[in-house]
Amino acid sequence: MATTEHAQPSRLRAWMLEGLADMGKGHPQPARPAEAEPQPESQPEGQAWWRVMCLTGVDYFSTLGYQPGIAALAAGLLSPIATIVLVIVTLAGALPVYRRVAEESPHGQGSIAMLERLLTFWKGKLFVLTLLGFAATDFLITITLSAADASTHLVENPHLNSALHDQQMLITLVLVALLGAVFLKGFLEAIGVAVVLVGLYLALNVVVVIVGLWHVVTAGHVVTDWSTALTNEHGNVFVMIGVALIVFPKLALGLSGFETGVAVMPHVKGDPGETDDNPVGRIRDTKKLLTTAAVIMSCFLIATSFITTLLIPEKEFESGGQANGRALAFLAHEYLGGAFGTVYDVSTIAILWFAGASAMAGLLNLMPRYLPRYGMAPHWARAVRPMVIVFTLIAFLVTWIFDADVDAQGGAYATGVLVLISSAAIAVTIAARKAGQRNWTIGFAIISVVFLYTTVVNVIERPDGVKIGACFIAGIIAVSLLSRLARAFELRVTSVTLDPMAERFIRDMASRKLRFIANEPDQRDKAEYREKIEQIREDNDIPGQEDFVFVEVTVLDPSEFEAGLTVRGEVLHDRYRVLTLESSSIPNALAALLLHVRDTTGRTPHIYFEWTEGNPFANFLRFFLFGQGEVAPVTREVLREAEPDRARRPRVHTG
Repeated sequence: MATTEHAQPSRLRAWMLEGLADMGKGHPQPARPAEAEPQPESQPEGQAWWRVMCLTGVDYFSTLGYQPGIAALAAGLLSPIATIVLVIVTLAGALPVYRRVAEESPHGQGSIAMLERLLTFWKGKLFVLTLLGFAATDFLITITLSAADASTHLVENPHLNSALHDQQMLITLVLVALLGAVFLKGFLEAIGVAVVLVGLYLALNVVVVIVGLWHVVTAGHVVTDWSTALTNEHGNVFVMIGVALIVFPKLALGLSGFETGVAVMPHVKGDPGETDDNPVGRIRDTKKLLTTAAVIMSCFLIATSFITTLLIPEKEFESGGQANGRALAFLAHEYLGGAFGTVYDVSTIAILWFAGASAMAGLLNLMPRYLPRYGMAPHWARAVRPMVIVFTLIAFLVTWIFDADVDAQGGAYATGVLVLISSAAIAVTIAARKAGQRNWTIGFAIISVVFLYTTVVNVIERPDGVKIGACFIAGIIAVSLLSRLARAFELRVTSVTLDPMAERFIRDMASRKLRFIANEPDQRDKAEYREKIEQIREDNDIPGQEDFVFVEVTVLDPSEFEAGLTVRGEVLHDRYRVLTLESSSIPNALAALLLHVRDTTGRTPHIYFEWTEGNPFANFLRFFLFGQGEVAPVTREVLREAEPDRARRPRVHTG
């Protein structure tokens, strides 16, 4: 593609665009002018799977800060049984699904990429944008909800309550800003912080669980009182299981973390020498990551729901109670003293704050993989730091709208999590069916039904989650279409490749004027080409001895934005030389070919069009949506933007 000299970018601009798309690698990058194409850093070697697990774990494991309290409020005395149902769904449902997703989509696109392959054209793009809206809901609400819950723990600490009263909004905004600062510093720093926080937090929780179980065992009446109350309230074990299945969807927040587990796959270190085309080691270690995280969390969920239900009075879980939203912290203070309780509070606050790190990593991996490739985001959206700033500002807005209220954001969070897990279950069901794996197809189909049921129940009980998700979806689609419109005249062909016959045509023409005729193929008979040449000569007053090469573009998927261009040459009717191209846009394909010919021959090519009949606005919409329409002026505009120097710009003639 053509390049033009530009001034060196400022140091700030170079820093902001450093590491362009290092979280979105895996797709070819288009050729761009030097000013608009920052140089990417060398690809990172990756991290050990257990370190990356800590990054996803700050989201997943941090739910221990509020999950036992949510379970107690939702299920009451049945909390341990309902939590066992949640664990069964986790280990027998979500875990197998995402292990399969890791196999099918090893570059971090997750289930969205699997479903993207099922649909083409604009309906496929809109479907992906809808799923991205729910993913944004999940990840962004993770950032804001976790920061708000961390500030709640800070404000509710007995030693700080009087000093920090009514400061929750300010504290939440500061925590979100600090999270953004960590990612502006660098992704490796985020992983390092996550490892320390997860290790400390899990160790402290082990202490709390052991002490809690010790008190349950030594005070034997606790278990007896609980079982007696349970029997009096529900009668028999079958009723208990039935009620637990009904209330299980309210515990769905305990399923968070799987989508980010596959979203950060590109950062898992694979085997030495393996390639992106066959990342066997990365897939294997990501499965270890998912399985280890699920097993650790399942053990903690069962143990913590058991001890909190048996040891904490029911009234303390309610709003205003000392265990509301901080059940394990309540036990830490109650049984291990103020000093340990304060250390536990600090650890909980830190991991809840940093829980947004895995969500931020997921956003930085997903959005640059899709939106710029669709032409639905500026090119700089592939760079990490500008996107960190964008997501941080959106998190500020969400925090302000919800007044840093944890409960108000819970519905949206659960909806985003469940929609993504349901879509993943459906995607792997389809993948298993295509692979002819009957047993896996039946198994994944059953899992899909379970998650769809959970999603529907959650939406019925908390419709605000769908409303918030719809706002994110509408915002993404609106911004995406405006960006696509703004980039309509951008040269978006990533490469041009000529076959031997096409190269021969260009080589033969290089000794004289390079004249091309843009032709919309119809019958492709001798009369069509003869009449086209006569018309072009008459309209442009060209001498009869001048010869031409026809260029014909076939539009494949007009919704695609960036792609390579392959040019094939053929001789029709023993006389007419024709170059055939396949592209998503006729004007872009023609402009890319002309610039390539100019650069390879050193001569300025000319191309001849006839005016398109019809309303110019309607023709522009045809170009925008279907890649054809107002071909001549749009080709000229694409060339003008790609090559500012008029003396070097290929010539466009229209008659």
